[in-house]
Amino acid sequence: MPDSSLSLALVQLPCSDDIEANMQNTMRRIREAAAKGAQIVILQELFAWPYFCREVDERFFDWAEAVPGPTTQRLEKLAGELEVVIVASLFEKRAAGLYHNTAVVIDADGSYLGKYRKMHIPEDPGFHEKYYFTPGDLGYSVFSTRYGRIGVLVCWDQWYPEAARITAMMGADILVYPTAIASLPEEEGELAERYRNAWQTIQKSHAIANGCYVASVNRTGTEGTLSFWGHSFVSGPFGEVLAEAGTDEAVVWCKADLQVLDRHRTTWPFFRDRRTDTYGPLASRWLDDDDT
Repeated sequence: MPDSSLSLALVQLPCSDDIEANMQNTMRRIREAAAKGAQIVILQELFAWPYFCREVDERFFDWAEAVPGPTTQRLEKLAGELEVVIVASLFEKRAAGLYHNTAVVIDADGSYLGKYRKMHIPEDPGFHEKYYFTPGDLGYSVFSTRYGRIGVLVCWDQWYPEAARITAMMGADILVYPTAIASLPEEEGELAERYRNAWQTIQKSHAIANGCYVASVNRTGTEGTLSFWGHSFVSGPFGEVLAEAGTDEAVVWCKADLQVLDRHRTTWPFFRDRRTDTYGPLASRWLDDDDT
């Protein structure tokens, strides 16, 4: 029987305003991951940039680039050299005045497999993403890589079971979530812990409900008033945390056995028992008297 296991690495880093320094540190960590046997390396949201969305300033649009473009090309070269799959989150300039929060997948031979544009765009204190990003228009995506089928979603997408379900139904073995989530100063202490637990719980539930692995990689460090809490982790299909970082810079290592997924979906046949004939109301914004 062929080996169905694969090795994941989640690269959790702090970022500065020096984009090239962030890039170099990330590439060093990718090399470290590959040297230890990683086959799929997942980078955090907007990995080469500081989290500029914490403020509204048009000068940050100058940091955006074409996708595929210069950063993609550097990662393609590195992926081909190391024979690893890389999932990377980028700041895409699509056209004048049109920008996206975009993740790319690069296969282990260095080939560019495609991109996913973040669908759900938040707008909260310290997270002014609606100012910068147009919602994605490419649909949900699954990428067939040398080592497995990866469904890519980004950060705020992780709170939506609909996005996870659709992506899993497209054949994803692993749902990956490049993430930038943090606490505000007024959320420190017990409240911050409650938010972090909720963040992990919702993603573990995606793994259970869809019978797949979930890998979420968050950034760490303090940027402005935001304290990124790290805790990048991988969940198995029973919602068990297989590997988890703390709050410091780290590379999280995890083995995943894809053969487990078929057994899990047989034991808990959620896909078999779905009542697709009853789900039409999900396409409504809300179900009030005017909708019935």
